[in-house]
Amino acid sequence: MNSLKQTARSDGFSLLELFIAMAITLTLMAAASSLIASALRTRTRENQKSDALADTQRALNIMSREIADSGFNINNNGIVEADSGPEKIRIRSNLNKYDYSPSVTDAMRSDVGETGEDITYFLNLADKTKYLARHDKFGTGSTVLANRVDSMKIHYFNQKVTYTATPGASDISNISAAEVLPSQANYVVIAVSVTLDEIATPGAPGYQRGYTVLLCSDVILRNSGLWNY
Repeated sequence: MNSLKQTARSDGFSLLELFIAMAITLTLMAAASSLIASALRTRTRENQKSDALADTQRALNIMSREIADSGFNINNNGIVEADSGPEKIRIRSNLNKYDYSPSVTDAMRSDVGETGEDITYFLNLADKTKYLARHDKFGTGSTVLANRVDSMKIHYFNQKVTYTATPGASDISNISAAEVLPSQANYVVIAVSVTLDEIATPGAPGYQRGYTVLLCSDVILRNSGLWNY
């Protein structure tokens, strides 16, 4: 009987094939890493945008509510003209004039020297960023309401007005009436712009263009004319 010999054969990849496979794998990993990094940068930028706009909108809501109440139980519109202007407004009101709680004295009811009755809103520059702050003269002092604010413009009118808020602008335009002194105002328009800076350079990986969002609030000073009646 003849014995049959089988030759063992070893199958596998050559060194060149391994190098090619590694090169392809590394290329795919680099592309995937670049896509993930770009997605994360975009996500971070959108989070910054959302946070900045949400903070600014909350600040505008607080400002609008308190400015609308200025002049409450006093004989003027409540805006202190000497401390008010395009980027700052100081308002006063006597909130507790008719509060007869045991803790409120006649002296407290007769003036505007208590918490929440003398408020200033202003834009300030600190650490290369601008922030919108609220200062309570007789209360908790200064509080930051929003940061990453590019500008704030306050306009004073004696009547309701219309205007144009152009996307990307830093202030309103095409206003339908002339402005008046703060002490004569019955209507206030607040325009706050939030700017997100450009990231990288055009054409570079991760480039994101800068842009500005303009938020506006119209405020009727509901107590400005009541003392005349």
